[in-house]
Amino acid sequence: MTVTDLAQKLKQSANCFPFTVLLLVCLLPIGGLAGYSQAVPARPSPSVPPPIAVKAELVVLPVRIIDGNGDFISGLSVDDFRVYEDGRLQRISLFQREDTPVTVGLVVDHSRSMGPKLAEVVTAIISFAHSSNPQDEMFVVDFNDSVSLEQPGGSPFTHEPREIARAVSAVSADGQTALYDAVIEGLNHLQLAHGEKRALIIVSDGGDNASRHKYADVLALAQRSQTVIYSIGLIGADNQEENPKVLQRLCNDTGGIAFFPDATESVMKVSARIADDLREQYTLGFTPDKTDSNHSFRKIAVKVTAPGRRKIRVQTRPGYFSPEKAAPIEKRAP
Repeated sequence: MTVTDLAQKLKQSANCFPFTVLLLVCLLPIGGLAGYSQAVPARPSPSVPPPIAVKAELVVLPVRIIDGNGDFISGLSVDDFRVYEDGRLQRISLFQREDTPVTVGLVVDHSRSMGPKLAEVVTAIISFAHSSNPQDEMFVVDFNDSVSLEQPGGSPFTHEPREIARAVSAVSADGQTALYDAVIEGLNHLQLAHGEKRALIIVSDGGDNASRHKYADVLALAQRSQTVIYSIGLIGADNQEENPKVLQRLCNDTGGIAFFPDATESVMKVSARIADDLREQYTLGFTPDKTDSNHSFRKIAVKVTAPGRRKIRVQTRPGYFSPEKAAPIEKRAP
């Protein structure tokens, strides 16, 4: 008798023997009902532990090595580098010496004091955009007494120099200067970057008379976000709002370079030098061996051995804070 015949007989006698029917159905071999039910997956063995996710804290260092003439030293290998954190030698787990893409925020001063220099500002930005790696991610932060994040096409970043030029040229010079607020905006936006290399380029005279944030806020966030800051200081217009020392400090404290072009050096040349500096860097990375919960500032030292080179200068960030402290800084209320 087939399973179908048995089921029909059970159905005919269901009214008289409900409990018998139930019992018989329950006692039918499982294989006989294979066409009417789905197999129950086996439970995992209790002896197999669940996977454990471990998140490593990678510290990325853009490093530039120059000789006594200021020329970039190429051709070094990972064995030529030693990285120390608070005096303790670290194992280098990331080493790149090719031109790797970088995410760059262009922080552009459009305050009233920059009015006579606005043509130079646009020239500087366009020159940099054309000199950079075609795969670089770029964005623009325009500022005067307010801050505006420009996102061409609605995207967080762009690869197109034309879009960058359009974003810079569309704003006229007016109002006061909120430099610190603008840098905070740029640093926060850099947290959306896809790559590890990040930089800000500030084009300004360094003055600030409208920010709600202080220099300490800017420096703390920059050191936590692993961002290198460059600046193109356009000064010399006999303006009391100029403050080149601020630009110099921002660059020194983050491992970047401050440029102050004069009549003998065009803004275009300075922009090209910054683009070259970003492309001629070694990229080092290490995972700190510290396991404590101390999130204080950690000093970094990079030492290099370059055979045949007498004078060697290493440019990199002086240190960092643990990424646990890298939360964005909120905009302060007026």
